[in-house]
Amino acid sequence: MPQIQTPAASPILLQLIIILVALTPLSYCDVGTAVQYGPPYTPTACYGSDPTQFPSSNLFGAAGEGIWDNGAACGRQYLVRCISAAVAGACVPNQIIQVRIVDRATITTSMKANATIVLSTTAFSSIANASPGYVNIEFQQWAPSLSINILIRQHAISAFWKLSA
Repeated sequence: MPQIQTPAASPILLQLIIILVALTPLSYCDVGTAVQYGPPYTPTACYGSDPTQFPSSNLFGAAGEGIWDNGAACGRQYLVRCISAAVAGACVPNQIIQVRIVDRATITTSMKANATIVLSTTAFSSIANASPGYVNIEFQQWAPSLSINILIRQHAISAFWKLSA
């Protein structure tokens, strides 16, 4: 039986294609608005009065209806960046924060209508210098535990590629 040989460049080319495809979604962001709210932060729609729901950085927020997704937003993390505001110079340049969703914006008492994300005071002040009321943001869902490991093993005539997340 004749053996089938794979060209030496195939595994390298496949690795590059897999890496490019895996990194492509990282360039997509959505645009929305953010406002801030202050304490008390509990109880929340996601975790009630559990104090462990809040990250130690205090970078958390409440999901607006556009990202609430019937409660599936609870625990999601987003990368958020201020891109503009009504007050000139309000955005902290090149500042990107990672926030965890712990609440639903429509039940947050100081929620402003139609905000994409309502940020904790700490989170909001991390991306905006002043208190402009609201800021326009660029945001992207982030999965910090996601890592791509590429294992390539060639044995005889077969090549095995495995992606693990």
